[in-house]
Amino acid sequence: MSRPVKRSLTLRGHRTSVSLEDDFWRAFRDIATETDTPINELAAQIDANRNLDTGLATAIRLFVLNHYRDRASKASP
Repeated sequence: MSRPVKRSLTLRGHRTSVSLEDDFWRAFRDIATETDTPINELAAQIDANRNLDTGLATAIRLFVLNHYRDRASKASP
């Protein structure tokens, strides 16, 4: 498992940074590509829908996890 790496994002015109492990960052970028959504826009959507007591990095990790869980459940008979 890789250590989290700080990366910059722009959310609604404001720069911010999140620390994510490489695997989560790659999965997040893959989802953005798959949904044809710019990564900053996808991050802004996650940011707008998260609980105030949940950090952005955690919200992104949960988003990635839920995306792949939903995909797996749809693939199961």
